[in-house]
Amino acid sequence: MEYRTLGRSGLKVSTLTMGTMTFGGAGAFSAVGKTDLKEARRMIDLCIDAGINVIDTANVYSNGLSEEIIGEALGGKRKDDVLIASKARMRIGKGPNDEGLSRYHLIRECERSLKRLRTDVIDIYFLHEWDGTTPLEETIAAMDTLVAQGKVRYAGCSNYSGWQVMKALGISDRHNQSRFITQQIHYTLEAREAEYELLPISVDQGLGVLVWSPLAGGLLSGKYNRDSPTARQLNGWSEPPIRDEDRLWRIVDVLAYIGKNHGVSAAQVALAWLLGRPAVSSLVIGGRTEAQFKDNLAAASLVLTDDDRARLDAVSRPPVLYPYWHQQQTAKDRFGPADLVLDRE
Repeated sequence: MEYRTLGRSGLKVSTLTMGTMTFGGAGAFSAVGKTDLKEARRMIDLCIDAGINVIDTANVYSNGLSEEIIGEALGGKRKDDVLIASKARMRIGKGPNDEGLSRYHLIRECERSLKRLRTDVIDIYFLHEWDGTTPLEETIAAMDTLVAQGKVRYAGCSNYSGWQVMKALGISDRHNQSRFITQQIHYTLEAREAEYELLPISVDQGLGVLVWSPLAGGLLSGKYNRDSPTARQLNGWSEPPIRDEDRLWRIVDVLAYIGKNHGVSAAQVALAWLLGRPAVSSLVIGGRTEAQFKDNLAAASLVLTDDDRARLDAVSRPPVLYPYWHQQQTAKDRFGPADLVLDRE
């Protein structure tokens, strides 16, 4: 397992992070998975033994049950071996203050998460999504309070747009408050829009990138094709959205071809491609079974050739190459590393 420094911090994270959205299976998350405590213990041990040192969760995953299972599964035995990442923002109750990023909600939810996780500190705490009703100054100040109190070690954001990330960083810098060291985003061969702004911002501002759902909810695993929708889709789970199914299956065909050449799964190829992208620190991998985790873990040691990457870049190139007209001629000069910019050829 390789370890990378997370953004402009000294924190070392494994290139693969254990995702736990399947833990619990309560409410809407039953469509994703129903991993119980016994199975969670086995999967956590498997991941730690393979070198993973980050476990990712959120207060909203199965209404807090995911955090409870992690806290019970670790049981204080292996907590020194892992970093815990959690999140807050989403609605977790019926009350008017049961969602959002107000000081009230954020601090309350952090303290609740600490109890469920059976720990004194959350290593990486993410703002799970933008909150347009709370002044960002209030949110950043609340995060700074949590860091100062020792309840959170590092702050991050998730699912922010480029301008939202930069506004938050500007507020932190202006008031000398705790700064994001990471952002967690959706980024796959099928969805490369992060290359327009989020990845260049990460390179420029020193943010380590964690990628959620790097296999597009299993669609890039090679297990499914044009005629076999995934279990999540059958159960009505629509994240992440797929806007061009024909393009998706062309990507899957190339992943399967390259995987066959290397004697590995298409999933491993998709993950290895992401690990070679600028600013990417770690990929959040999940699974319903031990076999799925084992297959994904093997991606950490897969090395793709230049030809492999060229094939994947070509088949995954979006039909709209640039979101802004003025990027067409000067993007490589203005926005950082050349391989962040999608070429016309």
